[in-house]
Amino acid sequence: MRSVQDVEAYLEKMNRRFSHVDDNASTFLVHSGGNMPPTVLRVDPPLVVLRVHVGDIDGDASSNGELYQKLLTINAKSLVHISFGLEDGKIVLCSALELENLDYNELTAALDEIDVTLAQQVAKLAELSNNARAAHSSRPRKA
Repeated sequence: MRSVQDVEAYLEKMNRRFSHVDDNASTFLVHSGGNMPPTVLRVDPPLVVLRVHVGDIDGDASSNGELYQKLLTINAKSLVHISFGLEDGKIVLCSALELENLDYNELTAALDEIDVTLAQQVAKLAELSNNARAAHSSRPRKA
């Protein structure tokens, strides 16, 4: 069975910049290049969980329909190891991998897919989110 030490060794082998979160040996911040948000990687047996906070959601579901549709379309057409989700008013990219038989290639593929997705999709999603925010703020308020 794989361990936290194996995951840390994989990150080192990938030459990924990472740090422990709050001196917690099983939680890492894995940094991507440029101005992309870091990936939180948590070893929580039996899983390795990866999460990235992509952005915030403003407004209600009806004003974000186009954004939600885009997220679901990206999930269906483009993503293999990761998926977009919604959590507490935030857009997140997440993945869960089995720790027991995790290998280097599997973790590399998930982290690489996160990097590519952030680079390709975040600007489009931010635009949709801003459009939803503008539509929501221009609606007449109920008395």
